[in-house]
Amino acid sequence: MKRILINAVQKEEVRVAMVDGQQLYDLDVEVPSREQKKSNVYKGKITRVEPSLEACFVDYGAERHGFLPFKEVSRMYFTEEAQKASGRPDIRTAIKEGQEVVIQVEKEERGNKGAALTTFLSLAGRYLVLMPNNPRAGGVSRRIEGEDRNLIREALSQLEVPNGMGLIVRTAGVGRNTEELQWDLNYLLQLWTAFEKAAAERPSPFLIYQESDVTTRALRDYFRSDITEVLIDSREVYEQAMDFVQQVMPNSVNKIKYYEDTVPLFNRFQVENQIESAYRREVQLPSGGAIVIDHTEALISIDINSARATKGSDIEETATNTNLEAADEVARQLRLRDLGGLVVIDFIDMMNNRNQRAVEKRLNEAVQSDRARVQIGRISRFGLLEMSRQRLKPSLGESTQIVCPRCTGQGTIRTVESLSLSLVRILEEEALKNGTARVDIQVPIDVATYMLNEKRQVIAEIEKTSGAHVL
Repeated sequence: MKRILINAVQKEEVRVAMVDGQQLYDLDVEVPSREQKKSNVYKGKITRVEPSLEACFVDYGAERHGFLPFKEVSRMYFTEEAQKASGRPDIRTAIKEGQEVVIQVEKEERGNKGAALTTFLSLAGRYLVLMPNNPRAGGVSRRIEGEDRNLIREALSQLEVPNGMGLIVRTAGVGRNTEELQWDLNYLLQLWTAFEKAAAERPSPFLIYQESDVTTRALRDYFRSDITEVLIDSREVYEQAMDFVQQVMPNSVNKIKYYEDTVPLFNRFQVENQIESAYRREVQLPSGGAIVIDHTEALISIDINSARATKGSDIEETATNTNLEAADEVARQLRLRDLGGLVVIDFIDMMNNRNQRAVEKRLNEAVQSDRARVQIGRISRFGLLEMSRQRLKPSLGESTQIVCPRCTGQGTIRTVESLSLSLVRILEEEALKNGTARVDIQVPIDVATYMLNEKRQVIAEIEKTSGAHVL
């Protein structure tokens, strides 16, 4: 039995959990104090054109300017000269600094990188996604297969889509008639008309449209026919959800329920511990094995350990069983943590090719329910499997964790002895420089204790030799 659980009692953090029975299979956490810009629509101004990057930078009101690749610039923003030219125009002649553009945030700011922007807007409805200035885009969601795909194409052909616009039918559109799809399309067209009006009235930069909050997004994106109920533990959020459902999918109103029990909602369905596993570096597997997830600058590495797993009759069977379990858990953890980018998995070595193919197949099956686009390679002769996952939003770690101020994210710091010896060498170098009268050192207590007890004589000799006072 699939449910959506929405925990909004603590206003500082709203959590949406998707559970099947008592198994957590997807999670969305929003911290209202950290504003999310993804999918927001802004009117901005081009501040710099960079031919070397084939891109420009746009001031859309954020602290850091956004990055707009030339391939993401619609022809409607090209100069007359560029529009008349045959072939692909040069970026310097096509767009100019100071030009105003309506953009949508495709990727959030990360680290030192500004947000990735596009002028090809996509407006998500319940059943459809409208691309108002991208006629070549459109079609049917990749997830819809077989006969459903043909039926939806037929319904799509009967919709009244204005010229120059593209349309994608979402998974939720399966089984919907032309009338329902047209109703959703009309709503999106009204939204686009409002965008155009707002953009014409004010100079840039300003926010035109803000993406829905986490509750509305969850109902829009996850609330399908296989969801039996939606439980919400906050009266205010429950009423917001009811308003949204009554407008968009009135047939499902009876599935939205207010949770009033004294036992916390997530404890009732035993998902609190499963959520905590998404914050841990090491995740235990049922058979006794474990997966270890590490983040590096270039990729996410996942190591599979057999640990205490001893169920198989021989080493090959134990390795295969642990890897099969790990494939399911890896797919689940990538969804829960919302990890994106390149992922390298170090499976336990298996000698039999058939077992390797079985593990690859299991991983492919496990990622089928993922909303993000996932590409999976083959297990190499070194036992490594490469895969990539589309980054839908900032990962759970980026949203709720900070870099350790002590080790700056490395995970290790120098020992007291190593740091003390290094400081003694630097102290000697500084003391011997001409004109140095005094050297001040600020160190933690344990390092100071070691230096004063073990290196007092060395420091005294440096003072004597250089004539500088050490404090």
